[in-house]
Amino acid sequence: MTLTTTRRALIATGTLGLGALSIPGLAQVVPTLGATGFTHSVASGEPGQDTMLLWTRYVAPRGDSAKLVVELSETPDFARVAATGAEITGPWRDWTTKITVWGLKPGTRYHYRFVAPDGTRSPTGTTKTLPQGAARSFKAAIFSCSNMGYGWFNAYAHAAARDDLDLAVHLGDYFYEYSPGTYPPANVAVPGRVPQPMGETIHLADYRLRYASYRADPDLQTLHARVPWIVQWDDHESANDSWEGGAQNHDPATEGDWNTRRAASVQAYREWMPVSDEPWRAYEIGQLATLWRTETRLFARTRQTEIAELLKAPDPAAAMRAFRDGAWSDPAVTMMGTQQESWLFHDLRRSVKAGQRWQVVGFGTIMGNLSTPKAAGDWLAGSSPRAQGYIKAGIMAAQNGLPSNLDSWGGYPAARRRFLQAAQAADAELVVLCGDSHNAWAFDLAQDGAAGVEFAGHAVSSPGYESALTQDPKLVARVLVEANPELKWCDTSRRGYMAMTITPDRVSNDWLFVDTIRQRTPAASIGHTATVMRGRRRMVA
Repeated sequence: MTLTTTRRALIATGTLGLGALSIPGLAQVVPTLGATGFTHSVASGEPGQDTMLLWTRYVAPRGDSAKLVVELSETPDFARVAATGAEITGPWRDWTTKITVWGLKPGTRYHYRFVAPDGTRSPTGTTKTLPQGAARSFKAAIFSCSNMGYGWFNAYAHAAARDDLDLAVHLGDYFYEYSPGTYPPANVAVPGRVPQPMGETIHLADYRLRYASYRADPDLQTLHARVPWIVQWDDHESANDSWEGGAQNHDPATEGDWNTRRAASVQAYREWMPVSDEPWRAYEIGQLATLWRTETRLFARTRQTEIAELLKAPDPAAAMRAFRDGAWSDPAVTMMGTQQESWLFHDLRRSVKAGQRWQVVGFGTIMGNLSTPKAAGDWLAGSSPRAQGYIKAGIMAAQNGLPSNLDSWGGYPAARRRFLQAAQAADAELVVLCGDSHNAWAFDLAQDGAAGVEFAGHAVSSPGYESALTQDPKLVARVLVEANPELKWCDTSRRGYMAMTITPDRVSNDWLFVDTIRQRTPAASIGHTATVMRGRRRMVA
């Protein structure tokens, strides 16, 4: 089934309408011309112990501004309104609205809805404030790397069907900026999973339309309306391998000034996501933990070096060694910048002194040390030319003392060292969460001694190693674990999400794997569980 309309009409009429959601199983919900009203259901985020940010999108019938009122109640009939708020929205913010309410009860589930000027109501969502005091347990679902073209968001569907989640965390790559047919290529894309616009997202209208397209996915909408979210971007919300001054997937000659594109991506993100305008923030989960969201892409990250650049040298091995002993180790090379580092390092100490049992930090990219072993040369047979080049480059990098991915924390060793030393100096019970790689990993993090653990999440739908290798994934995982001392477990072939449970004396993490992403089905199962006990700072064997 195919419905089409023009891009100009989509932008002019507010893009996706709720009426399209009635099409059974259609994830690429195609807009209805002239769509007005509540177009994208509701969402909540930025949870506090007595506050919550509530989001919706409402297109006024004549395209004018509109005042929206939000109501919260502990009961679904809204017999008693516990809190309310109001805000004016309009085309200057793509008709989105974010209202932060306060005066709520800690650890309490609320129902909420928005009311338009004509009395119409949005769908009803549920949310939950963070606990206060000595909470016994807290569970969060953790996601990253959601590419509509590669398949269905079954990870979101499975999580939305649970009744034990307190929070959803998204660590980046909420969407991908490429033109349809690029990543994935047209012959790989799942039919009907084609996001708008039909070109790459470069301008503000493009980013807005891409969010509108993704946020029309029914499973994503359901999860947004079910639990509060804490979200942070990685690179694809702007452009691949982005940094402070540019991106691998940005050409100023054809795509204009990077700062203009970056500003457009940030504006659209803050409009469409249930997130505050603060670039980084801490959240207190009772006395169980402090959870930090961070910014490691657009505001201070130093440009990453690509191994492919070193391979262009007359003597690639010599170029790698020179890089290893020079620019790679430069303490000025940073992920977060000095302002955010100072804030985070001081806040780690504050959290520990306040008696928080755990310190949980979310990053976009992997922190654990990961190199390509020489045995990976056995994976070349049957692999694509691109995969063969990547493997060969990784092996050479490892032989010359470099990690396999310089876009992750592996490319920023001085910044990694500063962070882990700060955690150790604070006596933190450190748990690091990250996404980006599309595969699942469990690391013990070390810096002259145990520093903490890392739970690294696999993708909701973006492909991993299995898309490029013909080797048995179990063999690939075994070789990687044997060759990397910090790596304790990995899975390089399946999609899904993580579910982390925090208790006073232990944190456990489940890696859940969906049965498929090629068809829409919420079936999933736990493939691995890792646990860290308080005081150990390494995973239980």
